[in-house]
Amino acid sequence: MASLPNPPADTQTRADALREALATRVVVADGAMGTMLQAQDPSMEDFQQLEGCNEVLNVTRPDIVRSVHEAYFSVGVDCVETNTFGANYAALAEYDIPERNFELSEAGARIARQVADEFTASTGQQRWVLGSIGPGTKLPTLGHITYAQIRDAYQVNAEGLISGGADALLVETTQDLLQTKSSIIGARRAMEALGVTVPLICSVTVETTGTMLLGSEIGAALTALEPLGIDMIGLNCATGPAEMSEHLRYLARNARIPLSCMPNAGLPVLTKQGAHY
Repeated sequence: MASLPNPPADTQTRADALREALATRVVVADGAMGTMLQAQDPSMEDFQQLEGCNEVLNVTRPDIVRSVHEAYFSVGVDCVETNTFGANYAALAEYDIPERNFELSEAGARIARQVADEFTASTGQQRWVLGSIGPGTKLPTLGHITYAQIRDAYQVNAEGLISGGADALLVETTQDLLQTKSSIIGARRAMEALGVTVPLICSVTVETTGTMLLGSEIGAALTALEPLGIDMIGLNCATGPAEMSEHLRYLARNARIPLSCMPNAGLPVLTKQGAHY
């Protein structure tokens, strides 16, 4: 295997500062990425004929991706997430480009890092980059993919994010506890390979049924994931803020680590004019 590019020299310093901030105050992150990218109407050429593969824009239209990060930083957020939600083996395999896992992960982190550093320099307020690791489309519990294969692929994903300058790794929108574990272990192996330790945040998705997609309750998720040494646990996606409150209350009472909460605007109703909330 080829040697990996080294992370930016000050990655560990920024990561430690982020860990301190998470322990002492509320840290505010950004919001939606995909809708803001689509609002700029990228062409099929921009997508390299891979319609809907937003991560390709990290290479073909970094200006569009940069503009989304700038919009969030300009209103004062502490962190932005990289445009890498689908830059993982399973999701990219749907487009027949799984070998671009590292490339698109690294490119997404590099864009966010550049914008974060510019805003840190111009405002004096430290800004951070959260490396987004999405769930992909294959769940090991259902036999779609083996645990070892997906774990190793997530390691490549995480190595790309850290090499591009991510200050933390955000394992997000997880639906299957085995897939979640594979992401976390892959992220840990990436840190070991690169010789840095960045905060590892895990955000699960609870459906309107009150459980994760495969039936795990929030208590089971906490019990399974907290011992893996994650720095923070929380919820994102699936439901709006109201439906999340009960599950967040459980985490607040039982978790021994800080919490994250990234609700969306509820579930959209699809109309001829697009998604309506």
